[in-house]
Amino acid sequence: MAIWYQNFQLKDLMDVARDTMVEHLGIEFVDSGEDYLMAKMPVDSRTHQPAGLLHGGATAALAETVGSVAAYLCVNPQKFDCVGLEINLNHLKAVRSGFVVATGTPLHIGKRTQVWQIHIKNEKNKLVAIGRITLAVIPKIDKNL
Repeated sequence: MAIWYQNFQLKDLMDVARDTMVEHLGIEFVDSGEDYLMAKMPVDSRTHQPAGLLHGGATAALAETVGSVAAYLCVNPQKFDCVGLEINLNHLKAVRSGFVVATGTPLHIGKRTQVWQIHIKNEKNKLVAIGRITLAVIPKIDKNL
């Protein structure tokens, strides 16, 4: 049984990401299933740190993107938003080039909070980082206020 409240196409997720950091970093949503969401990010000049390795902040941005979007897809978008409370990321292996793929799966989908685990792997399917994000599920705020 799928966990998603919202029906979506990966293309729709990319449309929402236009003109955001997600687009700037080259993050693309590439797959989803009944209980996971995947996104891919290039390891290039946009995501490098000065030593030529994948920047930890870019890795965290990828993890937060996957976890936040996945959480949002689990709620009624007319009534709720999901906002990050805490993110934790352990870097396990360096990456210099190519791309990394993040897969987010839920650990907890509650009425007020969600917790998502994100595995980030390189092109050789080796684990390079693992993260966890906790999100608050909050009532929709009128952006016109």
